[in-house]
Amino acid sequence: MAFQSQPAHDDLLARLGAGDEDAFLALYRLHQGPIFRFALHVTGSAALAEDIVQEVFLALIRGDLGYRPERGSLGCYLLGVTRKLALRHLDGNRRNVALDSDLEEVLQPDGAADRDPLTDLTRREGLEALRRSVAALPRRYREVVVLCDLEELDYSEVAIVLGCPIGTVRSRLHRARALLHEKLSLERNPRPAVGALKPVRNLT
Repeated sequence: MAFQSQPAHDDLLARLGAGDEDAFLALYRLHQGPIFRFALHVTGSAALAEDIVQEVFLALIRGDLGYRPERGSLGCYLLGVTRKLALRHLDGNRRNVALDSDLEEVLQPDGAADRDPLTDLTRREGLEALRRSVAALPRRYREVVVLCDLEELDYSEVAIVLGCPIGTVRSRLHRARALLHEKLSLERNPRPAVGALKPVRNLT
């Protein structure tokens, strides 16, 4: 997913600051989907993801985000804020919640391009297996898969969202994709269960 050009965002933000409701609606349409999907993948809860979307946009209306254009695009900044809010909620709950069924729709975002590696995996392996595999990834790998492969951000944008070097994004994504393939392979070919050992007959 390519974010709109920064000058366009700056213009919308300036209009929002002046009380322009149309500017807010434009920003909401641009960013609500990516924010919700990312929050859903991090938290595993559609209800919590919706709450986080509201928090992000309320902060945007109030001008509380501290966004600085020279540090990157608004889209990346909002996803970074989303990540912090999601992790704060998870720390407050002290556990990760179970994935909602809504995640199945999120894994097939509208207009997904064929170049998305996870789209091909979905066709071959089945949505349910992919959903379980993505959900089972450690958070640092799940985040980078969602941002790179589902939201289609480039490495530099993901680095801004996660607050890490581009090299870290590359290495995490490489490892995440390898883990996904391993998990999907186990889905296709589960290891046979070890049967109970039978006592050896005494043939004498």
